[in-house]
Amino acid sequence: MSDQQQYGDAYQGYDPYQQPQAQAQQQAQAWPGQQQGYDDAQEQQQYTQQWQGQTWETQMQAPVTSAPPVAAQVPETPYVPSQAAAAAADAGYGPATVAGNARITDAQRARLEGRSPIIEPGIQPAALTAVLGLLLAGTAPVGSYALVVPLVILQAVTAAGWFRLNGMWPARQGIALAFAGALTADVALLAAGRENAPAAILGTLGAWVLLTLVLQLRSHADPDTRMSGLMATVASAALAVIAAGYLAAEPDAVSVGAAAVAVAVLARALPLPTAASVVVALLAAAGAGVAVGGMTELGTGGALLGAAAGACALVGHRVASYDYPSRFVHFTAGVALPLAAAAPVVWLVGRALA
Repeated sequence: MSDQQQYGDAYQGYDPYQQPQAQAQQQAQAWPGQQQGYDDAQEQQQYTQQWQGQTWETQMQAPVTSAPPVAAQVPETPYVPSQAAAAAADAGYGPATVAGNARITDAQRARLEGRSPIIEPGIQPAALTAVLGLLLAGTAPVGSYALVVPLVILQAVTAAGWFRLNGMWPARQGIALAFAGALTADVALLAAGRENAPAAILGTLGAWVLLTLVLQLRSHADPDTRMSGLMATVASAALAVIAAGYLAAEPDAVSVGAAAVAVAVLARALPLPTAASVVVALLAAAGAGVAVGGMTELGTGGALLGAAAGACALVGHRVASYDYPSRFVHFTAGVALPLAAAAPVVWLVGRALA
């Protein structure tokens, strides 16, 4: 019986169906903290799932909501120029903007302020006019072909300056057309001689007016644009062609007249009142005519020619000063118009005195 009980107890201990339960009990008894640790892990996972979208700095930062951005709630305020921009505007410049507005010019500022539309060219254009006039006076005694060089420069600047004075820029075709008419008149004068100068100048001018009219009629622009283009082209060509009068006049008359224009324009640029400046300029032109006339055969008659040329130069100077001209106008029309306006008088008075 003791052996059966021993074997019976042994077989009873070796129960395969009871072995997993025994092992589980033994593992539970062997590692008592494992089940507790697993429970703690489940609890941590549970809490972690509840903290979706949160961070450990929830007490430091506000939770994210679906409210619109703060920048969208800020009302837009109009741009107010700063004191620096106002100071820059007082100094002669326009206010700085993000769009990059162009700097306001002196002519635009004068127009906005309602000031006089007369803005005189100043001393620098007058100096250029004097240089060009002295070149004409110095090359006239040398010969006609020497005189052509400064004359062509005068005609080119006249053609460009008149278009810019009328606010038409760029006007390459019109300038080229007027300059071509001037060159044609020069060639006609050189070929025909001084005796046939009126026919050469008037014939060229008439042909160029007709050519300009035909070209404007073929244009597809609106009527107002065609009319303004026609008038500007005809006037520019007329002035450039009439400037060829220096080539038609006697060399002594050209020397006296060009020198008188140079002195008159320089005197007009002096910082004097307008009336006094005009009187001083006319007296200076007459004095230059006497001085240069004494070196030629004109003698004292050069005073009349100098005064007449000086008066025409002042008219051209005034025209170049009108209607809020820009700096570019001053350095084109302001340089050329005094000399171009005096060319017919130099030819007429010089021929009468000769």
